[in-house]
Amino acid sequence: MTEYPPEVMRRFHDPSRPISDGVVREPPRGWRAVAIEDYDPSWVERFEAVRSLLREALGDLVLDVQHVGSTSVPGLAAKPIVDVDLLLEDTEDESRYLPALERRGYWLVLREPWWHGHRMLVDTAEDVHLHVWPRGAPEPVRHRLFRDWLRSHPEDRELYASTKRRLAGEIPDQDYTLAKNEVIDEIYTRIFKA
Repeated sequence: MTEYPPEVMRRFHDPSRPISDGVVREPPRGWRAVAIEDYDPSWVERFEAVRSLLREALGDLVLDVQHVGSTSVPGLAAKPIVDVDLLLEDTEDESRYLPALERRGYWLVLREPWWHGHRMLVDTAEDVHLHVWPRGAPEPVRHRLFRDWLRSHPEDRELYASTKRRLAGEIPDQDYTLAKNEVIDEIYTRIFKA
């Protein structure tokens, strides 16, 4: 059994810090409505294009780039938004990376220093959510664990897909994201027990 540090095993949720505390610009359209689509293999191609752009734009600043979220799991229904985790040495000094990303059509939407230094940018098409993390942040580790588990556990992939489809028809996006927590926590329990 793999041992994970407590900060990886514990989901971060601070109800005293609503997402609105970190919003620095008009949220993307994708936050207003939830549309779940069948898996599309072109999502992988979209990620590859983003990874290439990030490496070109930021060069040696890039420690890692990972396709995460539902679009990274073959066969999983998802919102048609490619989530990307970009790992840098540090996210605090935005002048080191933000201007280069802005020149390539990304704009800062969230600044959440209290959540492991997280920044989120969106591309002009609003089909990429770029999550920028500093080295050592536990959340990118969690994202990869969840992705890899769903890739190899079809029963949990189906559970997650059916939950997302049900919730998408019931509630708006920001509530939708929080409403998935119960099934996400259930799946993480299995991940950490395995």
